[in-house]
Amino acid sequence: MAWSRIARSSQLSQSLSRIVSEGGAPTPAASALRNAAALGQRGPCAAYSSFHSLASLALADKCGAAGGHLNHPSRGISTTPAKLLPAAAAAEAVSADSSDAEAAAMAAVPDLGPTKPGEKPRVVVLGTGWASCRFLKDVDTSVYDVVCVSPRNHMVFTPLLASTCVGTLEFRSVVEPVSRIQPALATRPGSYFFLANCTGVDTKKHEVYCTVAASDGLSTNPYRFRVAYDKLVIASGAEPLTFKIKGVEENAIFLREVNQAQAIRRRLLANLMLSENPGLTEEEKKRLLHCVVVGGGPTGVEFSGELSDFIMRDVRDRYSHVKDYVKVTLIEANEILSSFDDGLRTYAKRHLSKYGVELVKGAVQEVLPKEIVLSDDTRVPYGLLVWSTGVGPSQFVKSLDLPKSPGGRIGIDEYLRVPSVEDVFALGDCAGFLESTGKPVLPALAQVAEREGKYLAQLLKKVAAQKGGGKAHCISKEADLGEPFVYKHMGSMASVGRYKALVDLRENKDAKGVSMAGFASWVMWRSAYLTRVVSWRNRFYVAANWLTTLVAGRDDTRIG
Repeated sequence: MAWSRIARSSQLSQSLSRIVSEGGAPTPAASALRNAAALGQRGPCAAYSSFHSLASLALADKCGAAGGHLNHPSRGISTTPAKLLPAAAAAEAVSADSSDAEAAAMAAVPDLGPTKPGEKPRVVVLGTGWASCRFLKDVDTSVYDVVCVSPRNHMVFTPLLASTCVGTLEFRSVVEPVSRIQPALATRPGSYFFLANCTGVDTKKHEVYCTVAASDGLSTNPYRFRVAYDKLVIASGAEPLTFKIKGVEENAIFLREVNQAQAIRRRLLANLMLSENPGLTEEEKKRLLHCVVVGGGPTGVEFSGELSDFIMRDVRDRYSHVKDYVKVTLIEANEILSSFDDGLRTYAKRHLSKYGVELVKGAVQEVLPKEIVLSDDTRVPYGLLVWSTGVGPSQFVKSLDLPKSPGGRIGIDEYLRVPSVEDVFALGDCAGFLESTGKPVLPALAQVAEREGKYLAQLLKKVAAQKGGGKAHCISKEADLGEPFVYKHMGSMASVGRYKALVDLRENKDAKGVSMAGFASWVMWRSAYLTRVVSWRNRFYVAANWLTTLVAGRDDTRIG
């Protein structure tokens, strides 16, 4: 059987050689095939592996355009499969002193080349957060082709993410695939979603450089590619702030992504079940069932409230052997819910304390695998540590050679443009007004990001209607961009558990407006978020989950 496969491989070699050798002059692939034919004498495995890879090379030579590129006419993507560089190798090649080595390295990277005359201009969007997804939803795809680059293919409805950690909501209820938000990404010939991380931007060449995450399904793992843009929208979000405290990243769990919420849920349920096993000391049970939340902002308070509600309603019934060991502690260096007024903060403190959340005012000095060290040297043992102390600029944003606003975000003007370069805009948590605009840096809130995305979609529609039609370098200083972006705060809401919430709909603490707490606020909170969920499908999921939890309690199945 093995030698018959080698014979068939020999016939394949002759056939492919005829295909790839035209006019009597053998191509590189043909030569490589003839050289590999001798591998059949070394064994069937070597022969099969060689011909499997070289057959692809032969097809690339036959189908490729000038320069050895394999063209996809319907997509306009130019690639060089035989020269794909792993990220590490490419980085070494680019860092070489020789300009020839750098040019060769970049030539070997697959690309989505510049748009041609007569084609629609291309908008490249980095990220799938609130700002980018609102922009994608509103952008006029009859005028622009859209390319979205992100390491995740969905948007997370973050205000309800805390509810998924304890089973109030299912995880799929708070995520929306980006292809549903903007169907053109999946259906239009010139629009794409690329699952990758952006690692660099060349504003002079109008290109972004990306690295595909490692995957067993890729032949070259990982590899880089580049995408040319006419307009670039940077909405890559932010990273959790750790204040460079030792041990936070290694031992704490953040609460910004679905996989983090899943990790919190797994850890919480595992600790509950493990604490019932025989042989554990009283101290170990107390540690395992001590849930510590660091950060008294809306996310930290809402998670503490959800966790307290889960313990009071579900844990006490289903884990009665260890119910008295379960404890929740919320640590905040200053005041919890600092964006709310004193009356609402006092209500939140009283309510959380009443339902078992211990409030500790202090700063974390170090995080160890099983305990936290506070600034006064107090040691707090824990079984679950959730870190929610705000966000700051990501490493990607820090690496960009672009002007920065106070706090390290990408600096933008009143039209959300990065003023030092052409055709680049920045939105959401990664962007902030430059000091020269005289405007304060806006808070990292979903409503800020969403409104910026909506504004930019309208602005680019105006740009496309003017001379140049949205192509690169078409925005002149005299271009009519309409009114600048103005943010008006619509208020804040936060749930504190047990059918209670805080609602503050005033523009600021000194303004007049609705400011209330209690059950009516909780109804308003749920109603507002239900209407803000992206799709009708997810609204149905959320409503059904809430009803199921109300009637049958939360599911405490640990999966994974």
